[in-house]
Amino acid sequence: MITDFILKIKEKKLIQRYGFLVLAQFIGAISYNLLFYPSKIVAGGANGLSILVESIFHIPPYLFLLVFYVIILIIAVVTIGMEKTSGAVVATFIYPLFVDLTSGLTSIIDINKNDILLICLFAGLLSGLANGITYKNGFSSGGLSLISQIIYEKFKISISKVNYVINIVISLLGALYFGIENIVYSVIILFIMRIVIDKVLLGISNNKVFYIITSKQEEVKKYIKNELGHGITEFDVISGYENKNSQVLMTVIPTREYVKFKEMIQKIDKNSFFVITDSYQMLNGS
Repeated sequence: MITDFILKIKEKKLIQRYGFLVLAQFIGAISYNLLFYPSKIVAGGANGLSILVESIFHIPPYLFLLVFYVIILIIAVVTIGMEKTSGAVVATFIYPLFVDLTSGLTSIIDINKNDILLICLFAGLLSGLANGITYKNGFSSGGLSLISQIIYEKFKISISKVNYVINIVISLLGALYFGIENIVYSVIILFIMRIVIDKVLLGISNNKVFYIITSKQEEVKKYIKNELGHGITEFDVISGYENKNSQVLMTVIPTREYVKFKEMIQKIDKNSFFVITDSYQMLNGS
């Protein structure tokens, strides 16, 4: 029994995943105490709410976050079940704890509050990194993300739309209390966060996938195979516009060869049609 349990942990890499989760929450707490809280930037989320609540009602941020996260967690368990909310349990308790433990950092590290754009840049980077690591390891940050999940499960409104509306509302409340410029800072931070989260989840694209339709297939295939040394996949398609059968060539090209390859295809066949997408992973099932 114990051996099976240990093997199960190793199989799912649970220790590693929880280690990354703890690291992510610690990074998020540092970002909150060094950048968000001193600058009073309300960039949506539970962090933004905690800054507003502390400023208006003088409730310590860690205490508000803990109570708020626990209430939302209980509501989520009751409404959508423990299985769909279990990924948020650890963050619900660890994040407020780290916020409390790192609250004294501002007395050790002096951040220049006058350079607000630089603060926004680092706030977006650190918050995006923290959220990206959390999501990549299969966990949830809890709080408002659980509210979005509840609304999706009950009303089938997409999580991204609900998150967008919630963040806008909180940012507007921040603008009403701290000034209209808060909206500008929030937009900058949320934009940077989105980019960083995507990069953490997907990685940096090292390859491009080309889908090519050309009347000079043999010349294109010869160039891909003989000149570049890459493989080709061919498949039949039906044109929706002309209702004609045609063939698509698919190949994966390293990003460094992207411009050269695109120009060469156009040189071989100036009337060629191709679609290019990013490729983040290539897996061999064998």
